[in-house]
Amino acid sequence: MNRFAGRVRVLTAFVLLATTAPAAFAQDVTEDHLKAARAAISAIGATDNFDNILPNLAERLKANLIQASPNYQDLISSTIDTKALELAGRRADLEREAATIYAKTFTVEQLNAISAFYQSEAGKKLLNDGPIASREMLKAADIWAAGVSRDLNAEATKTLQATLAAPAEEAGKPPTAPAPAPTPAP
Repeated sequence: MNRFAGRVRVLTAFVLLATTAPAAFAQDVTEDHLKAARAAISAIGATDNFDNILPNLAERLKANLIQASPNYQDLISSTIDTKALELAGRRADLEREAATIYAKTFTVEQLNAISAFYQSEAGKKLLNDGPIASREMLKAADIWAAGVSRDLNAEATKTLQATLAAPAEEAGKPPTAPAPAPTPAP
């Protein structure tokens, strides 16, 4: 799991909303609010994963064009690299959008608190080790669920067998109980 995946999903949703519903984001924000938003974004690394968008797009375009015209590989590569570098400045547009989204989502005080926390040792540790802890919790939950499933199956089967055996014995029939359900694999 990528350590910024959750934040990237949230920020991506906000960016999509901003591009599909500009009227909803038409209100202005103050420069101080944007400054606090930029600080919070920087502290949590909210847009760090977006650094690879342009290089990935360029590589994908190179691969497609070189596959179509392999004799022009050097020309294609140099042209796309040049054009990608020319477009690199547009990365600042995404940072402005992200800051605007954060500014409209959080108050200045909240943004300052977010920045302060994620710049602290505890915040840095959470950013760094939080995904590991989450992954380990999911593993623990899977193991716990498998044990609970096994025990639920065993206890329910035992109770049902005892309950169904009593009326069957009273009627003079041999007891029949449902077969235990297979325990799902963890």
